[in-house]
Amino acid sequence: MSALPLIHIAEPLLEFRFGQKLVYPRDGLFLYGPVDGGRPEVHYGAIGTPAGLARLERWTGMVAGFLPPPPARKGARLIEPQHVAFPGFSAVFNSSWPVKPRTTVATIDGEALAKALRIANRNEAIKAAVDIYVNPLIAAASRMEDPPTFWFVVIPEEVYELGRPLSKVPVPERIQGHVRMTRSEALKLEEQPTLYGIEEAEADVYKYATHFRRQLKARLLNDKIVTQIVRETTLAPGDFLKSNGQPKRRVEDSATIAWKLSTGAYYKDGGRPWQLADVRPGVCYVGLAYKRRDPTGEDRFAVCAAQMFLSSWEGVVFRGALGPWYRADSKQFHLDEAAARKLMAMVVKEYREQHYDQPPAELFVHAKSSFTDEEWRGFKSGAPAETNIVGVQIADARDNLKLFRPRNYPILRGSALLLDDDQAFLWTAGYVPRLDTYLGPETPNPVLIRRQRGDCAFDTILRDVMGLTKINFNSCLHNDRLPVTIRFADAVGEIMLAAPQTGEPRLPFKFYI
Repeated sequence: MSALPLIHIAEPLLEFRFGQKLVYPRDGLFLYGPVDGGRPEVHYGAIGTPAGLARLERWTGMVAGFLPPPPARKGARLIEPQHVAFPGFSAVFNSSWPVKPRTTVATIDGEALAKALRIANRNEAIKAAVDIYVNPLIAAASRMEDPPTFWFVVIPEEVYELGRPLSKVPVPERIQGHVRMTRSEALKLEEQPTLYGIEEAEADVYKYATHFRRQLKARLLNDKIVTQIVRETTLAPGDFLKSNGQPKRRVEDSATIAWKLSTGAYYKDGGRPWQLADVRPGVCYVGLAYKRRDPTGEDRFAVCAAQMFLSSWEGVVFRGALGPWYRADSKQFHLDEAAARKLMAMVVKEYREQHYDQPPAELFVHAKSSFTDEEWRGFKSGAPAETNIVGVQIADARDNLKLFRPRNYPILRGSALLLDDDQAFLWTAGYVPRLDTYLGPETPNPVLIRRQRGDCAFDTILRDVMGLTKINFNSCLHNDRLPVTIRFADAVGEIMLAAPQTGEPRLPFKFYI
């Protein structure tokens, strides 16, 4: 048996202001600024408890100025290249940064929030907690002629601790709520509604997810409100100390937090921090996202969404149909021909609207699942003949294969082991020369890339996947392990099913992250 070829995909370059190109977002922003040149002023609002808003204001004042990199850790190198000083928001993004939000909603009652989170019925508890934020936020935004572009949603730590599906409220702290109906009784009502709908009103609470963040994002989609959720312990870790004087929660250094939150804020305000350099004209990437309605049972129904990313790296999410897309035998999701055609037609229509009625020259469909013949017929028929459609399966190959290097550091990021002409293991995580380190906690795991449908040079597909690992504007990292088309697929699906949806079926990607 001959040895499999191991090749290397060069690190993709990012483009910043003045057309300058570098591999690390923090380098490019520090030296040149954002690729779009900057914005006149960032227009943000804030909602939280009075104490939470005070902590936010301290933080916004802090990131207006210079923040040095963290001091050298004991036993570490004197200079760690991944750490870059944060020179201040205006210096980084060439944009005016108001220390005080233009609008604040300071009516969040901490005691009422704590009480809601402790309701025994978890669906009722999380909905009640989200109500406390969503209702005044929607009311405030609807009253304004010029509402904030995005809102900081500042949450106490107990919202994070008690606002997730597996969170447990200690028995002595549990509070009896108003809902008496069980989940199973609510499901029966969907099949056999009552005459007047009185019981259905109580059953509605089970239509909302038991995850605070996902439900809040979902319930703001119809009103088109963009949010940046941030924990008080992230903004002011020194305010929450153990008895020994150490912070209760271990967080990153101030400069790193500033890079991450500020980049997300600039993006959600409508800015474009960077873009991939030398992108082929007319290319479009679509990531398919699925989420089962009931992952614990035999229900095959799932919601499907398409995340479209253009060469400008503007992301748009299209909400597709709810249908029997889950296949228990293969544990994969597949659309029927009609649903695939409709979803692709929406994508192409949006592309045309942003490109003077020109269709995409290349359209890459990324999915965790494979593509069936029926599904692919739908995708092909939903796009014009002049568009070259390529189907790429991107699967997590965690623990499928390990490659080791001699000396101190693991395999180089960008290494690819070619299995045949159509598939390869690609190490999107690994040693990064610019950082002179590998930042992961374990031996890097590859992802499996398969060209399943269509025609395109395979090395082009690998280069594209590498590039798409560098387009996460909700942070400011050198790269993610998964491309943006797949990285947020689960999160998008979760949000779409976290609350009933009746609004616009297409929204910018920033509404979901």
